Amino acid sequence: MTTTLTTFTAAAQGFSSLVHTIPSDAWDGPGLGEWDLRSLVGHTVRAMTTVVQYLDRPAAVVDVDSAAEYYSRARAAVASGAITGIVERGREAGRALGPDPVATVDAQVVEVLEKLDDGADRPILVAGDMGMRLHDYLPTRTFELAVHSLDIAAAAGLAFELPPAVLAETTVLAARIAVELGSGVQVLTALSGRADLPSGFSVV
Repeated sequence: MTTTLTTFTAAAQGFSSLVHTIPSDAWDGPGLGEWDLRSLVGHTVRAMTTVVQYLDRPAAVVDVDSAAEYYSRARAAVASGAITGIVERGREAGRALGPDPVATVDAQVVEVLEKLDDGADRPILVAGDMGMRLHDYLPTRTFELAVHSLDIAAAAGLAFELPPAVLAETTVLAARIAVELGSGVQVLTALSGRADLPSGFSVV
């Protein structure tokens, strides 16, 4: 049975496998936007380190009811300036990968999966001290691992395929974020071949 834990696990393991194929001379090359590839990988690793951190922060109240709402709130916080420093945190995470980034990524996958254990649902405090249930938060981390794995593969010129369950979950989440943002009709008409999405359209 596919669960939020199994798709997160598959995304994390797929990301780790991809990192193993990055050429040694590509790490300092282009990644995404202002990030070099090392920074992009470091930023992606944060999809696991945040889970490790937040599992130690139980929440008394659930403030965010879904992964789509989480992204809607995050987008609004970035737009308002309440969230800043994303680029620099990615660079810091890239530097933290150390001299053997592949080994660092492998170790982080092991750590987060051990920390999750059986993946029992529970309320945790996530970024911004918002309470979320683990099973609502994990899909946001699967989404980050999946999307940025594709970014990494594109930047390094590598062949990479997401596990089908990961691709299905993240695609559905992208559509739900669009609905949350009021762009559901645009996405539906585009996916059904009725219209094109505007240039630069994004749900995140």
